[in-house]
Order: sequence, then structure tokens, then C-alpha cells
Amino acid sequence: MTNDLTHQPAHVQLQALDRGEISSRELLDLHLAQMDASLINAVVTRDDGAARAAAHAADERRAGNASIGILDGLPLTVKDSFETAGLRTTSGAEDLADHVPTHDADAVARLRHQGAVIMGKTNLPAYCQDLHTDNALFGPTLNPHDPKRTTGGSSGGPAAAVAAHLTPADLGSDLAGSLRLPAHYCGVYGLRPTHGLIPARGHIPRPPGWITSSDMVTPGPLARHPRDLDLLLTALTTPSPAENTPWGVTLPTAQRPLGLLRVAVWADDTSCPIDRETAEALADLEGKIASADAPVHRTAGPVAFADSLRLFEQLLHATATATTDDDAGAAELAAARDLDPGDASPRAAILRHRTQTHRAWLRANEERHRLKQTWHRFFAEGPYDVLITPAAPTAAIPAGSRSLTVDGDVRSFFDQTGWANLTSHIGLPSLVMPLGRSADGLPIGVQLVGPAHEDRTLLVVAECLASLLGAEGVTPSWSG
Repeated sequence: MTNDLTHQPAHVQLQALDRGEISSRELLDLHLAQMDASLINAVVTRDDGAARAAAHAADERRAGNASIGILDGLPLTVKDSFETAGLRTTSGAEDLADHVPTHDADAVARLRHQGAVIMGKTNLPAYCQDLHTDNALFGPTLNPHDPKRTTGGSSGGPAAAVAAHLTPADLGSDLAGSLRLPAHYCGVYGLRPTHGLIPARGHIPRPPGWITSSDMVTPGPLARHPRDLDLLLTALTTPSPAENTPWGVTLPTAQRPLGLLRVAVWADDTSCPIDRETAEALADLEGKIASADAPVHRTAGPVAFADSLRLFEQLLHATATATTDDDAGAAELAAARDLDPGDASPRAAILRHRTQTHRAWLRANEERHRLKQTWHRFFAEGPYDVLITPAAPTAAIPAGSRSLTVDGDVRSFFDQTGWANLTSHIGLPSLVMPLGRSADGLPIGVQLVGPAHEDRTLLVVAECLASLLGAEGVTPSWSG
């Protein structure tokens, strides 16, 4: 049984620990052996000695009936953008190759406070700034389903490591679909929680030592089962003692069965078309939900896709300027002033957003809050418990490709995260889960979106849908 335990979800591994069927040290060693045998380059920094010491301490606590948290003794990995005390944290950047933090990121500290055993760090593009997971320090991470396909980014290492059974779960991050796109491409579950539930202090970027972070980046878990996401969500929303926080978070839980949940489906949009296989998978899911007697309502969407995306891009490029030095900022401002007023190119748009006035940003932020109200009315007046959308236009694209082809039509490379970015700037909980496979054997996923703080409703829906589909994940056909 122990040889197969690494292929089981995190909650099953925890049950085995609780029943005394395996020790934390033994479970850790099984995962480390998986890493030793893997060729996908998902785990780029190991911490075997410290992890074995932590696992031994967890075993001692369990033997003494003194477990400290809901993850006690469970081995986990963490995306290399999160600072880890005493363990190299590079964010995939050459200039941070030797950066060893003295303090954990807040999210990491919360996992440790709940007893998690941190095994190592998973790969990402430099400073989280690409939709492929590759960098000059460690090279590319390979998709466990097909090494010629991308894992997505920036949480590609975490998603690949979970899919390939190197770890039962991982801590990723999501600013512009960075967690959800890799979950889709690698066939695992990924939750971007309601923004603000989990602190981002200690996530790079921003630079090491910064207290503040982007107004959109959100730490979140990746795993192979919705119950595992629930466990990690509990851990990640429980402050550690060092935070000295006098309050806690209790998120509501959906109590109704699927047949009583109110489901809306936004299946397509001309601003970000999806391919035939993705549309068929979504239609099949819609049919299965209807067969379970759950009311399903097609919608054209609560917001105008193109307008929402325009606002997201304006806010994204604004928040990215926080660490730009003064000389580079002045050069960008001069370049923006020299632009032809009629220049509508992507480069011109980015320059204008990066050099916008504070007044322009305040107005964009006002628009963001009005957009939040629109989404709130959509869920409240529908009324709907969950909105289902495509996760991305296609299954995983070729590794290194800088374009996206949808049924023969070449689209923008960034359309990959178009559906994810409907909620990135407004902070709604969004979950990606696997549906099945394409004709090429690649995972196809779907996105679930809920009202603010209804994260656990999404987890309940995901588990119900997994049961309807007859599967809880997509096992890699090639795992390296």
C-alpha cells in the first residue's frame, strides 16, 4: 500500500498517518524517491535534511497525541516565489540565485503552523512573468502528460509536481491566471481563493523584504482532489502566531446537494473563442449536470468580456510598476509621450498603462469596484451559486510557443488566460478542475466562479462534478 500512497490524494495520505499505517518520515521518503526518479524538472530546490527533521518531529507529536494542526506530518512543496526561511528562494531569477531568506512568507508560515513538512521548491518563470515555466537558472518544467507541451505559467512547477505525484499538494500563486492555467494544462485542481483571505507578504515579486504586494496577486493551493484544496484553504486562512492577528476567518460551506445548487454556464464569447474539443467537453458537463436534476442556465455573461479585459490589463500594468527604478520610469514616461495618439498597438497600450496618472488609476479602481457590484448582482439576482466557464481556449499548447491557435485561427498568446482574467482583478474565488482529455490525451479543464467568500461552495460543486464525471483527476500518460 505504501508504494501507491504517493498516488493518493492528500487527505488519504493524512488518514494513513492518523491510522498509523505509515510514518511521516516514511511518507516523506516515498515522495523524495519519486522526485529522484522524475525527469520533468518540477522540483528545483530540495530540503531533505530539514524535511526529515520536521517529519521526525511530526511523528513524535503523533506518538504523543500532540499533533499541532490539520496538515501535521504531510509532505508538501511550495512554489519558488514564496520565501522560505533557510531555504533558497529564487523566483526563477538569476540575480536571486543565492537568496536565502531569514523568514517565511506568511502563507508558508501558516502551512508550517498546521504541521506541513516542506520538502522543497517548485519551478516557475523568472519573477512569475510568463505563461511558460522556464528560466535561465533551472530550465523548463515538462508537462507530465506530454513533454512537448507547456505546463503553463507561472505556477507550472507546482501543477506538474502535483500531477506527477511528486507531492500531494503545492502552494502556488495567481495574479493573471498563473495558478489556474497550469492546473488546466496539467489536469489538477487549482483554487484562486477570494482575494485578501491569504496574505501575499513574502511573495516575489515584490522584492525580498517588501511588506506590500500587488493588489491582485493571490496565494492558493493545487492538489489532486477538492477535499485537499479544502484542507489547505483551512490551513492558509488560519493565521500563524507570528502574525499576532486577533481574528480568524470562517468561510460558509454549501450544504445543498448538486440538484439544489443553481448553476449558470458561460460557454463562449467572441472576445476569447474556445476550440471544438473544449466546447464539447463543456457541453458534455452541462448535460451531466442537467441529468442530475440541477437547474442549469446558459448566460451571455455578467460583464462585457472585452471591457473587463481592458480594465484588467490597465490595472495589471499599473501594479507591475511598483518596483521600477526612477531612471527606467522616466524613460518609459518619455517613450509614452512620444507615442502617436492613434497608435493602438499592444506596446503602446502597455506604455500608456505603465505611465498612467494616479488620477487615471483611481478612476480605473472605481470602475473595478463597480464591476464587483455587477458580479454581485449577477449571483444575487440570478440567483446563482456558481458560474461555469472554460478554463482556457484549448488544451496545453506546444512548449515555448508564443502564439495560440484555436481551430486553425491564430489568436493572441495571452488569450490563454482570457477566461481566467475575468475574475483576476475583482478577486472572486475561482477554481479550475479537470474534465477529461483531448484527442491527443491532454487534460481539458473547466473554471468554476463563485460570489466573494463562497470558496467552499466551489469546493462542494467541484466534488459533485468529479463524482458525475466518474473521475477525480487526469492521470498522466507520461510522467518522466
